[in-house]
Amino acid sequence: MADVAALAGVSSQTVSRVSMDLDNVRPETRRKVLDAMAELGYSTNVAARALRYGSYGTLGVIAHRLARTGESRTVEGVVEAARAEGYTVTLVDVESPSRDDVTAAAARLSHQAIDGLVIIRAETATPDTLALPRRMPVVVSDSRFVGHHPAVGADQLDGARRATQHLLDLGHRTVHHVAGPIDSGPAQMRAEGWRATLEDAGREVPELLRGDWSAGAGYELGRRLAADPEVTAVFCANDETAAGVLRALHEAGRHVPGDVSVVGFDGIPLAEHLWPPLTTVVQDFSGIGRALVDLLLQQVRDGRILDDVHTLVPVELVVRASSGPAPGGSRPGG
Repeated sequence: MADVAALAGVSSQTVSRVSMDLDNVRPETRRKVLDAMAELGYSTNVAARALRYGSYGTLGVIAHRLARTGESRTVEGVVEAARAEGYTVTLVDVESPSRDDVTAAAARLSHQAIDGLVIIRAETATPDTLALPRRMPVVVSDSRFVGHHPAVGADQLDGARRATQHLLDLGHRTVHHVAGPIDSGPAQMRAEGWRATLEDAGREVPELLRGDWSAGAGYELGRRLAADPEVTAVFCANDETAAGVLRALHEAGRHVPGDVSVVGFDGIPLAEHLWPPLTTVVQDFSGIGRALVDLLLQQVRDGRILDDVHTLVPVELVVRASSGPAPGGSRPGG
């Protein structure tokens, strides 16, 4: 640090502030210090930092299948929230959400100088099977872990209920559902909300069609739905699936929303630019990220025990042109 200070013509305290990414350094001074660090091959000693400040300044994140919208946008939300708190993120993308893979990833991260751990859905792992490092602050984006670790998640059930009820309120006799994969917790909750809403309304519950979150699966299953003239409303487990369903309906000559209404889930930016613009349930991924980081830092900084805490982040139904009244203006029982 003294060598960097001498080369940059600043004090060691200034080098320390730059290495900790603090704001009270002028841009031109920061640039000189960073150039000196690069020239000398300097990097922060994280062990020394932890001894001095009681923190490594890094949070670990375990995720699965980052190509999926929910995972990638939740991780993005965590990174943004961590940055705002002065923390960096070390990410491990596990091959599968199995107990062994998640446990192994947690063990690897625990040896990489992190202050706490965020698990973005353990999926098939359970609180009883997941072995995590002792005394490691942990937060999980999975409500099944309440009572074991603090948990954060979007209100999947409410979102599915809103989507399904919206279509029933438009006069559709029932609502078909293209679901996500069976090993996904959010997919199961969305299917549960859909089914419960139909049952509560005394409506027929059609056969659930199982997809894999992809537009390709939505297209193939959408072709089956398009061939059935009784289908007038479809709730899709995510927006990519809905995009595939829209294409299948278009190719079959089924007008949206004149013949069939379609609703998605997630609220990806592309949804409003599909044709017709997609009605969808919008998740607040930034809010989920902030809540995860907040619960984790309460443990890291304050030593709080939060095992029974469950933060449920609200969702919003955004109505666009892909959903409309049932064909012929029919009403249940009419």
